[in-house]
Amino acid sequence: MSNLSLYDRQRIEFYLNFKRLSLRDIARLVSRNVSIISREIKRNKPQSISYNAELAQRAAERKARITNTKKLEKCQPIKKYVREKLIEDWSPEQIAGRLKTNPPPELRRTSIKTVCAETIYQHIYNQDDTEDRLYHHLRRNKPKRQKQGQRRGQNVFIPDRTSISERPKLIDQKKRHGDLETDLLLGKRQKEAVSVSYERKLMYAILQKLNSRKADAAKDALAKTIETFPPKFVRSFTYDNGPENFKHYELKRDYELETYFCDPYSAWQKGGVENLNGLIRQYLPKKIDMQTVTEERLKFIEERLNNRPRKSLNYLTPSEVMSNVLNENKYRVLL
Repeated sequence: MSNLSLYDRQRIEFYLNFKRLSLRDIARLVSRNVSIISREIKRNKPQSISYNAELAQRAAERKARITNTKKLEKCQPIKKYVREKLIEDWSPEQIAGRLKTNPPPELRRTSIKTVCAETIYQHIYNQDDTEDRLYHHLRRNKPKRQKQGQRRGQNVFIPDRTSISERPKLIDQKKRHGDLETDLLLGKRQKEAVSVSYERKLMYAILQKLNSRKADAAKDALAKTIETFPPKFVRSFTYDNGPENFKHYELKRDYELETYFCDPYSAWQKGGVENLNGLIRQYLPKKIDMQTVTEERLKFIEERLNNRPRKSLNYLTPSEVMSNVLNENKYRVLL
C-alpha cells in the first residue's frame, strides 16, 4: 500500500509537470520506491489531461472507500467488534491498535485479523443504515468527515516557495508600487470564497469571486487581478501557505513577477490584506453564504473601500492615489 498523501501527490504533480523530472528522480525526492510513483500515475492520472494532485487524491479516496468497505463486510466478527467498541466510545485508532497488539481470543482465527483506523473511519461515514449513527461516538461528533489533506496543521507543499524573510526591504518599506498581498475571504459555506488583493503602497483593493477554493480557480482570479493594472505594474505577490496558492509559480512565470510566502501560522506578516479583510466584513459577515454574493456586490464593496479616505494616504482615497500614479505614468519610471 502506497499511503500517498495529498502533500505527496502535490510534489509529484510539481516535479512531473513543471520540473519534467524522471520517475526515478521523483521517487528519490518524495522518498518512495519508483514502482509506487509509476503505479500512482498509472492508476490515478486522468486519461485526457496531465497528472493532477487533487484529482488523484479524490480517485484514491474513492477506491479506498470501496476496498475498505468490502474488507469489513467480508468478516462479520471483526465488523461486530469494531461497532461494539465504537459504541463504547473507543476511537478508530484505539480499536485498530487493540486488534493489532492484543486481539480478543474469538478473533484470532478469523480470516481477517486486523483493520486500520482509516477502514473504520470509512465504515462510519459510508454505512447505509441511518438509525445507528456511529459518528456520534467520535470525539468531534461531526456528521460529515473532513476531507483528507484539508485538516488543520497539515503539511502543504508549495513548489518554488520563497520565504517572506527573503523579500526585498523596499517592499517592506513600501518604497515602490506594484507589490500586492492576497488572501481568501470565506463565508458560511466553505466551497465559495472571495479572492482579496491589496496593493501595499496605494492601499488599493481588488475583489474577485471564486466558485471554488481550488488552486486553479485562485490562480485564475489573481491573473484577472493582474490584468486590471497596466502591463508590468504588478511586481510581486505575498501569500499565506494555503493549498489554494499551490500554482503561484505559474503566475510567476507567465507575468514575470516575484512571489513570497509568510511563515507558517503568521498571517500577520501580510497585515495589510488582513486589515482589509476586517473592513470587508462590514459588508460580508462571516455567516454569509458566498454563493449569494454577486460580482456586482463585490464591485460595489471594492468601490466603497477604494473611495474611502485613508490616514496613511494623507486622507486621499486609494482610487485618487492610484489614478494620480497611472495618469502621470509614474509607474513607468519604476520599470
